[in-house]
Amino acid sequence: MLSAVDERRWLLPSPLGGDGPAAAAEAPDVDRPGGLPEELLAILRRRGHGTAEAVCRLLDPVAAPDPDAHFPGLAVAVERLVRCCQTGETVAICGDYDADGMTSTALLVGVLQRLGARPQAAIPSRMDDGYGLNAAMVERLAGEGVRLLITVDNGVAAAEALDRAAALEVEVILTDHHTLPLELPPHLALLHPAVTPEGSPYRGLAGVGLAHVLATALCRRLRHRHGLEIALNLFCIGTIADMAPLEGVNRRWLLDGLPQLGRSPLPGLQALQQLAGLEKHRVDAEAVGFQLAPRINAVGRLGDPQLVVDLLTTEDPERALELARSCEALNRQRRELCSAIEAEALALLEADGPQRPAFLLLAQGHWHHGVIGIVASRLVERFGRPVALLAGEGGGRLRASVRAPKGFAVDAALTACTELLERHGGHPAAGGFTVRAENVSALQERLDALAGRWLQAAGDGRTVEPEALLRLERIDREFWRQLQRLAPFGIGHPTPLFWSSRCQVVEQKLLRGGHLQLQLAQGEAKLRAIAWRWQGPSQWTGPVDVAYRLRRDDWQGVERFQLELEAIRCSGGDGVVLQRRDRTYWCRREGDTLVIRNAAGEELRSGLHPDSEAPGAVVDPPHPYVQGLLRDAAMALGMAG
Repeated sequence: MLSAVDERRWLLPSPLGGDGPAAAAEAPDVDRPGGLPEELLAILRRRGHGTAEAVCRLLDPVAAPDPDAHFPGLAVAVERLVRCCQTGETVAICGDYDADGMTSTALLVGVLQRLGARPQAAIPSRMDDGYGLNAAMVERLAGEGVRLLITVDNGVAAAEALDRAAALEVEVILTDHHTLPLELPPHLALLHPAVTPEGSPYRGLAGVGLAHVLATALCRRLRHRHGLEIALNLFCIGTIADMAPLEGVNRRWLLDGLPQLGRSPLPGLQALQQLAGLEKHRVDAEAVGFQLAPRINAVGRLGDPQLVVDLLTTEDPERALELARSCEALNRQRRELCSAIEAEALALLEADGPQRPAFLLLAQGHWHHGVIGIVASRLVERFGRPVALLAGEGGGRLRASVRAPKGFAVDAALTACTELLERHGGHPAAGGFTVRAENVSALQERLDALAGRWLQAAGDGRTVEPEALLRLERIDREFWRQLQRLAPFGIGHPTPLFWSSRCQVVEQKLLRGGHLQLQLAQGEAKLRAIAWRWQGPSQWTGPVDVAYRLRRDDWQGVERFQLELEAIRCSGGDGVVLQRRDRTYWCRREGDTLVIRNAAGEELRSGLHPDSEAPGAVVDPPHPYVQGLLRDAAMALGMAG
């Protein structure tokens, strides 16, 4: 979502060394690791991939090392599951109701039932049970004759439940990626990223990644190749849906698995792709994140997670299509609920007047717990401030989902309010808590004070941070092909945000739904741009700077590229003022020539292109101070990225 143009701060990247895109275009591939365009190399350098070796590791990560050397409990877990499969033993897979937990559960259920075991899913209810394995579940399963449990995406904090399991002589294999407690509850084996060696490529695994490690080790032990394919399919879905960091083995396995998703042997995945309109298209990380994952997540938010497990484990195509349609219906309901709650939240804020508190805390007893986190994220994008939405829980309590802009630590803020809360948890960007109704006012006051100090120090939370300058004429099929070599994109490796300077607005139109469509021109190049759910001005004159992500689609069989706008601003003109230490410089552009004037009236001219013949163009390499000044001025004027 985009905020009004005058309310967002643009933070341009620090200039890099080198001669810029114009010179790099003539450079041999040996000077450009992997043969990547200079704009993409600039992005990778800014993300910490500063050497040719680091770039090559990103483009083609090494194979995953032997997991037995990284997970001390894996061998014990595999041996126990071999016995389980050989004897047809019943095993309970205790998951969670988010996409990671549901795909983890489906992965192990699907693989184990093909290997001869009798797995059954056991996922708690979001509304009735809350997160994770509980003692009542353990007692029920033990009463049904279950003697082996595997937790996925939960378990390490379930001390009461695991103590009860030990008392009932039920063995437990823990697979979890949440924070380890100081003292672990009783268990047979543990698979957790934190127990791997320092620097292990397994450190970034989500719950589904740990389920994949366990399932593939078991399949290799029992020489069952079909299970490997199923495990990789569901690993891809769960890892992207959970927004796990795309590094280490996550990146390697996604590169291996994503190309296979379109032809998955799982009828459930095929049905989901069909209803999402993806059956004829390549299923990439973006399609999973924006098309498949929401349909899966909607079930955990509003329905019974068993629906997803059944969908992803059935071998009957007709049954799969029926279940996928149920997911589709819940996803539509989720969208409608989100829109209704967002409208109510905006109305409440509007009723409070134009002054916004530093921390937006809104409560309505009838709001649905399953979707308030989504709406909170939308409000963060809109207002650039931390947001907590509270829904009624009964017994005089309210349950909240919290989201925040980059830089505001949700977990630390909630910890500072511990005595006002019944319980709380989370990480820097998101969290949740339960609070008694009589403490809400005091909680609002304290959170507002914390957010107020943060805003005073950090400024408005709405920033635009493009990573590389890109001229529109550079966007073509070859540039797109090179950009796709950097995929998949996600947490820790997001889709690049480019910016283009001094574009002319040829056409503009406000579409139904509040989307802004522009036709932009720069030199001879013209491209369509769209800003989804635009909140800023709908009419533009004069040159503009745009920050965007590049998209490609096939419109009526014709390939076209589109700019998906993050922000727009009026171009700053041909001049800027730079302050370096105690000195002031007036900088302007004259065509492709950069002119810098100091307080004494002396001018320095530097051609953007190596063959510039502008009078006074700098030919010899300048002093490092002057070189830095030239780069800062060129960046500010949109002449270099």
